[in-house]
Amino acid sequence: MARTRIAYSLAALLSVGVLGLTAGCGGGSGGSGGEEESTLQQAIDAGTITVGFAGEAPYSFEEDGELTGATVALHREIFSALGVENLDGVNTEFGSLIPGLTANRFDVVSAGMSILPERCEQAAFSNPEFMYTTALMVAEGNPKNLQTLDDVAASDDVSLVTMTGAIESDYASQLEISNHSEVGTPQDGMDAVTSGRADAFALTGISLNWMADNNPDAAVEVTESFVQEIDGVPQVGAGATVFRTEDTELLNAYNEELDKIVNDEERYLSIVGDYGFTAEERPDGSISTEQLCAGELPTAESS
Repeated sequence: MARTRIAYSLAALLSVGVLGLTAGCGGGSGGSGGEEESTLQQAIDAGTITVGFAGEAPYSFEEDGELTGATVALHREIFSALGVENLDGVNTEFGSLIPGLTANRFDVVSAGMSILPERCEQAAFSNPEFMYTTALMVAEGNPKNLQTLDDVAASDDVSLVTMTGAIESDYASQLEISNHSEVGTPQDGMDAVTSGRADAFALTGISLNWMADNNPDAAVEVTESFVQEIDGVPQVGAGATVFRTEDTELLNAYNEELDKIVNDEERYLSIVGDYGFTAEERPDGSISTEQLCAGELPTAESS
């Protein structure tokens, strides 16, 4: 009987110990009772949040070793208001940004990424930060007279490059552009045009104009920006910051501060205007993240 009582006592002690360890390792975002702190609270405690970026000017890129750009400027303003003073950057190819986010390599994606249904299945997007139009970078003089992706699709003799993971790659696929390849970075796209390996490089007009303006010796020019149509539907686009789907606290806090900026045109332009953005790129409320995630694009009349 004594041995039996001792065995029961040992078993009870072990059970209590196991329960204590389990409680101490509990997940969640409450930050109390032994639960894991939320991403927002972790960033506040550390004073730093880590952002993934793809080196696409003028959204998020490095200049003289410092992280800069329009999205970065928004992030510094917003995260500072949330109690996080510092941004650390992790440079990643555009197509690897969401996989890197979900693998916890960084806390958010800072790349002005277009809000697309297939991306919304993998991650959560903030409210729109920038409205988008597309443009083409071509050789100086535009020898093949290209104005939109329809012109590229109309000829098998025109070669196009787009950036891996960018919305223009989707356009090229939907338009069934046969002479199409992808590159990893914006610089690779411009190099393809200057070397003659491609007739055109498609990307957002803001990005291409920034590259052309900052590379005056490159023998390239940028077409007028346009809204590409696919099957008669204008592809109205908007870019936003990307979060892990479970980081709802961080996303909601971010959106609250973002809306204060976007709804104040003067303040918005004071933050992003130095990077070439104008009132035309400021979201006007005509389209929401929920609509873009659902693939519900506005008609030409409503856009």
